[in-house]
Amino acid sequence: MSLRQVIGAATGAALLLLVAPSAVAVSRASDELTVDPAGHVAADGTVTLSGTYRCLSASGPVFVSSSVSQGDSRVYYGIGGSSAVCDGAEHRWTNSEKRAPGALTPGTAHVEATLMELSATGLPLPMFHAIQDQDIKVVAG
Repeated sequence: MSLRQVIGAATGAALLLLVAPSAVAVSRASDELTVDPAGHVAADGTVTLSGTYRCLSASGPVFVSSSVSQGDSRVYYGIGGSSAVCDGAEHRWTNSEKRAPGALTPGTAHVEATLMELSATGLPLPMFHAIQDQDIKVVAG
C-alpha cells in the first residue's frame, strides 16, 4: 500500500467519524415532513414535488430537499431544494427542477424528501430533522 493510499484511507476514516454522530440523529420526534400524494411533470420536463413540514428549532440553516425515482430504483433525480423556517408552525414546501423531457412520465414514482439542518459551528455537517420516503402518482401538468 502506498503512502498516498494510507493517507487517503486515514482521511476517509476521520471524515466518517466526523459525519457519523450527526447522521445518527435522524428524525426528531417533534419534527414532521410530508410529501403530497401527487407530483407534476410539465411538457418541458419540469418536475414539481410538494408537501408540508414542521420543525421546532434550529441553530443553523434548514432545507427541504427532494428526489424522485421512476422505473430503475437505482436512478434518482434531485428535484430542487428550498429553505425552511423552524418556528413550530406547519409550512408548505415546493421544489421544482427541469429535467430532460421524458425523464419522468405520468404514473407511479418514488420520492425521498429530507428536512435537514446544516450545523452552525465549525464544519457544516448535516443534521436530519425528518425524512419521508414514499410512492406518489406523477400527473401531467
